[in-house]
Amino acid sequence: MEQSGKIGKEKLSCRGITKSFSSSSGNFEVLHDLTFDVYENEFLVLFGPGQCGKTTLLYMLAGLEECTEGEVFHNGEPVTGPAPSRAVVYQTMALFPWMTVWDNVSFSQKVRKAEKKVIAERTQYFIDLVGLTGFEKSYPVQLSGGMKQRVGIARAYCSDPDVLLMDEPFGHLDAQTRYMMQESLGKIWENEKRTIVFVTNNIEEALYLADRIILLSDCPSQIKKEYRITLPRPRSLVSPEFLKLRKEITEQMNMSD
Repeated sequence: MEQSGKIGKEKLSCRGITKSFSSSSGNFEVLHDLTFDVYENEFLVLFGPGQCGKTTLLYMLAGLEECTEGEVFHNGEPVTGPAPSRAVVYQTMALFPWMTVWDNVSFSQKVRKAEKKVIAERTQYFIDLVGLTGFEKSYPVQLSGGMKQRVGIARAYCSDPDVLLMDEPFGHLDAQTRYMMQESLGKIWENEKRTIVFVTNNIEEALYLADRIILLSDCPSQIKKEYRITLPRPRSLVSPEFLKLRKEITEQMNMSD
């Protein structure tokens, strides 16, 4: 199930990107010469050991971090900074605490001054899609961790991004809630396709969600291997095929370069 060949229209393209940070002890290279594409409506997972630069790479795709070398392109245009067309969902969801679920989800549409009817229809659609019907008037403080992440996902989708960038959004949740959120996100993506780039260091999560996995090495991170995941959805975490891939990718990640 190793990646090979083109699988659609490129939405994001990385060409020879390298990222270094300066410190008192000198330059520290986090990412080294990465070249890859992300395709339309693909669910791509960036997977690798902790502290290998996955979040830095995601922020470069978002335009929140600049490349030291190389370039990132979105629909063929150079990424020079953040843009509404690339929405980011963070690990700790930064909801507006003074706003209700409805107001948080509808925020981007209101900023764009969309018609009231459009705002109402889209907001309710995405609240329903993430399973929060009936919580429209609730405030973030009244919600569980998983529910807050659902609001964040609905808000990101409602902004109508071309690409959705997700930085370990379920990493701080307990195991049961995390699995439920993985299930929910898989269903949401099936119903409302978007190009998604998802960062995780959890192999089960990567295999459960991904169309394709890019496996990164330790710092300075390079692409160790790519896997196209063709397991049928919804996926069983205990199927022989799932367990075989889990073992193969884990061994590859732990293998010395």
